[in-house]
Amino acid sequence: MTDWIDRSLSAQAEALRAGQVSAVALMEATLARIEARSALDAVTWIAPDALERAAAADRALAEGQETGPLHGLPVALKDLFEAEGQPNTCGSRSMPEGGMPADSAPVAALRRAGALPVLRVATYEFALTGPAWDQPYPPARNPWNPRHITGGSSSGSAAAVAGGLARVALGTDTGGSVRSPASYCGIVGLKPTRGRVSDSGVFPLSGTLDTVGPVAASVAEAALILDVISGEGMAPASGELGQDPAGLRIGFARDWVLDPEADPRLLPLLDDAVGVLSRLGLGVDLIEMPDYALAEAAGCVIIQHEAWQIHAARLAENGAAYGRDARLNLVTGAALDQADVQAAEAHARDLTRAVDRALEGRDAIVTATTLTPAPAFSDFENGAVWTPMRTFPFNITGHPAISLPCGLLDGLPIGLQIIGRHGEEARICRIAEAFELATDHCLQRPPL
Repeated sequence: MTDWIDRSLSAQAEALRAGQVSAVALMEATLARIEARSALDAVTWIAPDALERAAAADRALAEGQETGPLHGLPVALKDLFEAEGQPNTCGSRSMPEGGMPADSAPVAALRRAGALPVLRVATYEFALTGPAWDQPYPPARNPWNPRHITGGSSSGSAAAVAGGLARVALGTDTGGSVRSPASYCGIVGLKPTRGRVSDSGVFPLSGTLDTVGPVAASVAEAALILDVISGEGMAPASGELGQDPAGLRIGFARDWVLDPEADPRLLPLLDDAVGVLSRLGLGVDLIEMPDYALAEAAGCVIIQHEAWQIHAARLAENGAAYGRDARLNLVTGAALDQADVQAAEAHARDLTRAVDRALEGRDAIVTATTLTPAPAFSDFENGAVWTPMRTFPFNITGHPAISLPCGLLDGLPIGLQIIGRHGEEARICRIAEAFELATDHCLQRPPL
């Protein structure tokens, strides 16, 4: 059964319909894999009735009652998503115990598609900073090297997928929290256009910037999950998969990699990746992007201001239950005034126009996801450390972006990021899949 759980969701679904495998067998293999790789600290909770739910899916299929494209397949949830009967700790000791009364909108959509969302995976506390050791669960470990972080805040989502515990997991991305863990763990992370997926029932960090998106083992699986959880009337993210990308045009934001914080070996990997896209027939323009540091600063102001509004009363009532790093992060929001927020919002509007201009006459922008491989846990012994990424601007502007692996540095993955026009997830998934199929990066697996 190990072979089956390492196949794509579509292959598993086809095998279920053909009677080659059962949902119970897939679930049993998944649970055995989780136990065998428990040292990754990725999974924080497993539904006690997981096997019963799988058996019910088998019975429904035998009776001709297939419910959707994910019928009988396990899916992991970042520990921010409400799901009926499941705890929602948000990675914090401050959250009340007990099961949630109802599903969040994304989880409800997964269930309608037949999925079995029976696994909960680790998150940085309230999607803030991490890793930290004063949370209910230890920080998830990078399957490529357990002495290194996964990135966050969708830490367990990335560790679970990269570690072979799940083919897909839901995450949230407010400044890069789907894409940077995907980059660090050598998998795919897809942040959709802001507003495409409802975040109702997902614990917020910043209502302005929060985005729900999938972490997956392949581009096609990420697109499938996004299509399942998207709102009505959206063009399918999978709509252009398999189409030849020749004739499309990309802008290469190479200047964003020319940064003193970047690993000096990163730029050749990015150049090689763009070379692959060029050989696939895509036109390439070198483009200049707006100042990244200013965009990151504006995004931080928005997040800190909105997170403080969410947590101020909770901190006053039960602040001692929060982790040290989470408290330190949140209280910075108290120092911001309305002028700070208005300046950040004005820059967000300017940045959105600048990215739109960069996309004029082009199908996508490509750049790095992170500027280094995953840092070591030892770097965080004295508290949170900001890691250099190139993700934040697209939360501010709302553009869709996908990260997928493009190479290894010292045995740790590095991600290529592809950004598209609003609502054009299908186009960036088309380009990403073409790159994925033209290289072997997504076939590489950690030496577990």
